[in-house]
Amino acid sequence: MKSLNTVLRMCNWIKKITIGIVCTISSLLLANSANAQYYFYNDNFYDSPLLFEIGANIGAMNSLTDIGGKKGVGGKFVKDLNIGNTEFVAGIYFGATYKNAVALRLEANFGRVSAYDSVLSNVPLTDIARARYNRNLSFRSNITEIALVAELHPLFAFVDWTTKEFDPPRFSPYVLFGVGFFNFNPQANLNNRWVDLPPLSTEGQGFPEYPSRQPYKLNAISFPVGAGVKYDLSPTFNLRAEFMYRPTNTDYLDDVSKTYIDEQAFINNLAGANLSNALALHDRQRGEYLPQSEPGKKRGNTKDKDQYFSFNLKIGMLFGRQRR
Repeated sequence: MKSLNTVLRMCNWIKKITIGIVCTISSLLLANSANAQYYFYNDNFYDSPLLFEIGANIGAMNSLTDIGGKKGVGGKFVKDLNIGNTEFVAGIYFGATYKNAVALRLEANFGRVSAYDSVLSNVPLTDIARARYNRNLSFRSNITEIALVAELHPLFAFVDWTTKEFDPPRFSPYVLFGVGFFNFNPQANLNNRWVDLPPLSTEGQGFPEYPSRQPYKLNAISFPVGAGVKYDLSPTFNLRAEFMYRPTNTDYLDDVSKTYIDEQAFINNLAGANLSNALALHDRQRGEYLPQSEPGKKRGNTKDKDQYFSFNLKIGMLFGRQRR
């Protein structure tokens, strides 16, 4: 039932965004319909002020969370990045571009993020990061994302489109920013099977013993920013290379945020498989590296929200240019 409700909410969100894009595009069309002009793209095609694009992408996705990282106390962005945790991502998109200078696109991406404290195995015993290695937590989570993204192409920003002598470059760098809605579900591996972590309340979420810790939502907001470069392969196809970085409003992408809790709280509130899984997964130091951590000891870092990012190759088909 939860999965169905999530799908319905995402469909409703997509519907609202699609209606907004259609209205925006319709306004642009109406504004240009009375005096629309076409410009030379090359010897065979005219260029239109408004172009539409549909395409697909593949690439690599990674994340920055409380798990894993590099030696030391942990740095920002690439200073704390483990390339070995890179996963696959793919997606589709639809957009509209006005005078090759500004664009708006709606895209859907499907990927995965993961991280492991075990990557710190080579950290010296005296390094502070050894505590993370001993913590021994890990996770993976599938990501389903819908995003509305705006592009700005500076090479076209100040072009005089009234002259037919203008020869637009086929190569166009751009910056991007937007807002996204994504679904995630952190899991951990236990005896060669993947276990969903949210139902286990590993940090006491929803337990009466910890009233300030409410269950976290599996839907969150991201704020994509990035840059890319577009190259026209032909009048109807282009190729892009794009980097997109996404700060989020959740600290539970990896199911780690606050402190360890008293195991008795699991016994009081859970039963069956959830109880045994919670006892095994909330503190993986127990019986593995160190004695069980004391309740209240730091498990994660509440100061920084989780982030994820991707590098994509996109291929798009353009509509709007007309043959001369």
